[in-house]
Amino acid sequence: MIRAFCVWLAATPLSVMIGSTRWVVPMVQTLHILAIAIVLSSVLMIELRVLEWAGTSQSTNQVARRFLPWVLGSLAVLAITGALLIVSEPQRSLVNSAFWLKMCLLALAVTAVLGLQRAQWRIVSSQEKPSPAGVAVRAIAFLTFFLWVAIVVAGRWIAYVEHG
Repeated sequence: MIRAFCVWLAATPLSVMIGSTRWVVPMVQTLHILAIAIVLSSVLMIELRVLEWAGTSQSTNQVARRFLPWVLGSLAVLAITGALLIVSEPQRSLVNSAFWLKMCLLALAVTAVLGLQRAQWRIVSSQEKPSPAGVAVRAIAFLTFFLWVAIVVAGRWIAYVEHG
């Protein structure tokens, strides 16, 4: 069923146009990679503050307010560019185990980032002055960054895993 969908998608005018225009895929891949870099660096900045390894002159909420919009905006860019990359070569992604691993890791990472923010905001709002992050929050911070790194690795792995 998924293979039939891939064949149909590859025959759509958008897929044909993307595939036949030499500059589109490299441009979309470049935007995708830049958005990944923004997500990784923004998440890292938030997590370094949560772990109290950097940025301690600002509250965690201030750092989150500064960088979370970059994460969310970049995730939107990643969704658009990722969809275009899938449309350009559906068989390369949709039947590839590395692609599905990346999607599962992405769902976990987004959930972890939002959970980290929610947990940290509760800790800070429940006290008059900021306190060291709890063990659970620190564990989520570590986990989240490693999930983002794993997403990048899985994304690169797509090109090397047998598909089709």
